[in-house]
Amino acid sequence: MRSDPDVMTVEIIDLAKDDLADGFEFYERQRRGLGDYFLDSLFADIDSLILYAGVHRVEFGYHRALARTFPCFIYYDVIGDQIRIIAVLAQRSDPTYRRQQTTSRG
Repeated sequence: MRSDPDVMTVEIIDLAKDDLADGFEFYERQRRGLGDYFLDSLFADIDSLILYAGVHRVEFGYHRALARTFPCFIYYDVIGDQIRIIAVLAQRSDPTYRRQQTTSRG
């Protein structure tokens, strides 16, 4: 059981930061400014985990949250009072690729 959500912290591992940067670049190529909207949306989804961490289904050994605005999965784990973002991957990506990406990062 996790502690009071007021003391939860979020860590985004470097490879997940790379995923966010890749998403930014992809959406920015689609339309200028869309990359910023992508990051704002995903960071809001990540921030919401402070309240909702642990309620999402587990896939490949990690909780998998659905991003609300963009077609992405946010893979994370909860260790004590820390939420650790492992990966941010496109929903359209091959499940084998998603498994490889998540299990290699743990």
